[in-house]
Amino acid sequence: MFIEDFAKAVLAEDIGRGDLFERVAAPKKAAGKIVAKSKGVLAGVPYAEAIAGILDIEIVWEMGDGEEFEPSKTIARLYGDARDLLKGERAILNTILHASSIAAKAREFMRQSRGKIKILDTRKTRPMLREFEKYASRVGGAVNHRMGLDDCLMLKDTHLKVLEEEFEEFMVRAREKIPFTSKIEVECESFDMAKRAFEAGADIVMCDNMEIEEIKRVVELRDAEYKNILIEVSGNITKENLERYVDIGIDAVSSGAIFHQATWPDISMKIEA
Repeated sequence: MFIEDFAKAVLAEDIGRGDLFERVAAPKKAAGKIVAKSKGVLAGVPYAEAIAGILDIEIVWEMGDGEEFEPSKTIARLYGDARDLLKGERAILNTILHASSIAAKAREFMRQSRGKIKILDTRKTRPMLREFEKYASRVGGAVNHRMGLDDCLMLKDTHLKVLEEEFEEFMVRAREKIPFTSKIEVECESFDMAKRAFEAGADIVMCDNMEIEEIKRVVELRDAEYKNILIEVSGNITKENLERYVDIGIDAVSSGAIFHQATWPDISMKIEA
């Protein structure tokens, strides 16, 4: 349902009260193609198809979500009324461009991880586009972190500062009130806080902006006494510095860069009247 609503909203934003070209031009069958002009990772196929479906455009894909393209590669061919092809051009392209940029950034992180740790995205998505952007992240090979506040209890430093009781007491009460299947993750900025989180029964300990040597100490403690607890590292993780974290025994890194540092590839649509 989200994809259909997304497609309708994207078209409504661009078409407004009606395409002025359509008022003047006569019906005419035409064909078009979407062509890559740079390297990239394709994403956005189901969303683009939904947009095309509303406009009665037929899309024949020459590649699928997650496949990598090179310059001059034809990604898809389109058939329909010329007015509809032109009306849907920007909506379809923007959707593919946005999704593909995120997929490509996630793929870069995945390659740097060499399959040794999980790459997690974050909630640093654009408003109202979380489901779309997290889909694109998955296409690139990353693993979704929380979709929202309702699927995991994460205690960040800001949460810990407003607790009315001791952290350990809160953890006991949290286990009684959150769903049985929900995990508790605790953001820790020091080895001592990580140790408290282990002892309190956290499911995931996030080492946030810790130095490498301190993270290694956290890993050693986990491996010695708390083997069932996962360790996530976060805080200014980029493709360039990710290599530092791959071999130190952590389970995952999370990075908002998958979204906010994604750069659109160069893709265009050519109309063949």
